[in-house]
Amino acid sequence: MISKFVQIGNKIEIESIKKTTGELGEVTRKTYRSELYDIESEDVIKIAMPMEQSKVVLLPVDAEYSLCFYTSNGLYQCLARVIERYKSNNLFVLSMELETDLQKYQRREYYRLNTVLDMKSKAIDETPDKNSLEQVHFIDTDLTFDNGTMVDISGGGARFISKVRYTEGSLIRFVFSLFVNGQVTEYKLIGKVLKSSPMENREDSFENRIQFVNMVNDDRESIIKYIFEEERKMRHRERGTF
Repeated sequence: MISKFVQIGNKIEIESIKKTTGELGEVTRKTYRSELYDIESEDVIKIAMPMEQSKVVLLPVDAEYSLCFYTSNGLYQCLARVIERYKSNNLFVLSMELETDLQKYQRREYYRLNTVLDMKSKAIDETPDKNSLEQVHFIDTDLTFDNGTMVDISGGGARFISKVRYTEGSLIRFVFSLFVNGQVTEYKLIGKVLKSSPMENREDSFENRIQFVNMVNDDRESIIKYIFEEERKMRHRERGTF
């Protein structure tokens, strides 16, 4: 139950999941501060409309945001959609529908989705010591990739199972496809291996964790969009409304 994790009055950080372009052309994420006003049900909460320079920010109905709750037990994150705006007791209120369950959240980590997806990977001969990360890019000249299965993904990295054990700290080419915005999109990314270890009871398989490097913003935003869509589908299926 949401009331087990958050309480009325908890501070909330509201972050747009859509990119915006700043005055200098840079891609930014808009973030606002607010607090929890009421818990209407397990799926609907009410929060105070955020303020910016002493003015109320009217977040649009149907817009989707990432919420981070500051509680006595740490940070919790979920995705939510604005379903109504109104004024109550001289307070401007947003009614928001939770699109995902609350997850324990650590700052600078991306929301992670459990999945089962085919993917391919291949070690890069050069190591970060020989070639700085800023100079390493995906070069599609070798078709002899190793097959694997991705078991979770986020905007910052992934975890996958393969028959190959990669050297921790090394770089790999990482290829997979996602169904986003009604079409299949192929991603060709560079990943840094954070951990590679044998799986229990499967000596011929290895669990690999990677962090994406030199990733363009469009790819990251597209992956986050995919994660949001999949979480929303699962939540609707659980409710029997999908």
